[in-house]
Formats: sequence, structure tokens, C-alpha cells
Amino acid sequence: MSAGALTMLEAGFRCPLLFLGFCFSWELAMSMDNHSDTTLPGVLGLIDISIAKIESMMLALGVILMATNTVANVIGRFVFQNSIFFSEELNRFLIVLITFSGISYAARQGRHIRMSAIFDKLMSPARKVLMIIIAICTAVIMLALAYFSFSYILTVAKSGRVLPALQIPVYWIYLWVPVGLFLTGLQYILTAIRNITSKDIYLSSQVLEGYSEDEYEV
Repeated sequence: MSAGALTMLEAGFRCPLLFLGFCFSWELAMSMDNHSDTTLPGVLGLIDISIAKIESMMLALGVILMATNTVANVIGRFVFQNSIFFSEELNRFLIVLITFSGISYAARQGRHIRMSAIFDKLMSPARKVLMIIIAICTAVIMLALAYFSFSYILTVAKSGRVLPALQIPVYWIYLWVPVGLFLTGLQYILTAIRNITSKDIYLSSQVLEGYSEDEYEV
């Protein structure tokens, strides 16, 4: 297969990414608008809503920019015979942004993988206690990882390394790592508080324990 045919095939596969990226971002924005209210009281509710808005902005912006950048690079390579020189480095930055903001978003939606064989066999009071312990331990781990990742960023910043194409400091790529881990830690703290102050058991500050229609107990 010729190089031109391969490029056309690549464009055919990647161009729908732009449309899918916009669709995902629109759905995400609508979803966050629909869940902008919080069941947490006072300051905790304000923190919860603020985190939700930050997550939605980071995810929507990251997906749209990555889809646009990828498609533009393919079109530039095919139509103008010249790809965008900084496309790969920009996508590296966006992958980190989407990944670590997605961790916090998944925590708020209670969508992280659960291994609940023992948990599901316990009585309700024991499940509540275990859920509080899990949330607190997870929050501590996330905040510790945020601290260590921030320390690593400081080390990289002192090295003075820059990206070859964009000519920006390398540590800029990793700035979203401690941010995403810190927001995830806050989500699990809110989950622990929600379970302490509520009669029901919550997987997150907003999601009750249980299995949705698209989830199955294994």
C-alpha cells in the first residue's frame, strides 16, 4: 500500500475522533450541569460543586483539544504534506491532563473498579464502617501521591529540561498529575464525610452503594 493510501486511511479513521470528541465533551458538560447540585451541606457542598466544575472543564477542554490537534495533524500531513511539528508533544500534555482529571471525575461518579466479594457479604453497618475506612485510606494515598508527584515536578523543574518542539519546560506536562491526585483525594474525603453523616452507604459523595443497570456483580 502506498504512503498516500496509508495517509488517507489514517485520516479516515482519525477524522471521526473530532466529532466524537465534541460529542463526548457536550455530553460531559450536560451531565455535569444536571448534577451541579450537591447533597452535601454548607462549605462541603460548595467544595463539591467547585471540584465538579473543574473536572468538567479539564476533561471537556482536554478531549476537544486532543481530537482537534490529532485531526489537524492528519489533514496537514495529507493535504499540505507537512504535519504539525508540536502535535505529539501537545498530545502528551493532553493525555496527562485527561487521565488525571478523569481519575477525580470517576471517583465522584463512583465508577472506579470495585473488588467487593467480601464487602457484599457483610451486613449494612459493617459495610458502612468498611466504606469509611476505604475512603479515608484511599484519600490518604491520593494526597500522598500528590505530594510526591509535586516533589518530582520540582526536581524536573530544577533540571531545566525543555521540550524540543514547543520549547517549554518539561515539567509543564506533569503539572496536572498532583492536581488530579489532590482532587481525587478531596473526593474520597467527601465520600468519607458523606458516609459518616448519612444513614445510607455511599460509593462517592453523590452515588449510593449498589449496582446500576450496566453493572453486574461478579
